[in-house]
Amino acid sequence: MREFCLYFFVSLVALACDLGAFSLTMRYLNWSWWICAPLGFLIGVGVAYFLSVQVVFKSRTYHRKPRAEMLVFFFIGLFGLWITQLVLWLCIEGMNLNPEVSRLGAAGLTFFSNFLVRKFFLFRSISNGQVMFK
Repeated sequence: MREFCLYFFVSLVALACDLGAFSLTMRYLNWSWWICAPLGFLIGVGVAYFLSVQVVFKSRTYHRKPRAEMLVFFFIGLFGLWITQLVLWLCIEGMNLNPEVSRLGAAGLTFFSNFLVRKFFLFRSISNGQVMFK
């Protein structure tokens, strides 16, 4: 439960960075939402990874391979980006909803799946105190 609560807080910080970049590039640079969403995603996933390994998860499957860990973290997030893009397309293009509100809705859908997959593949202990992929 501790990890879940910390991950929720970290996700809020990462979402603020993601949503900020999304909104700023869309509103002030006048870029299309379909370009701004992946840009915000990259910023958000960077913040989420850094804070996850520093604050949230004590057990790390790839603890001796930080580059591999970061890549797996990123690729898990790509599934969330796919869901985000789909939700944004449906909400913005299909229903003419506000892009920022649509982005928040998409974040809600991806939060739980990202936590569970990241916890299982990246941040778990293996029995007998051994850790995978030393």
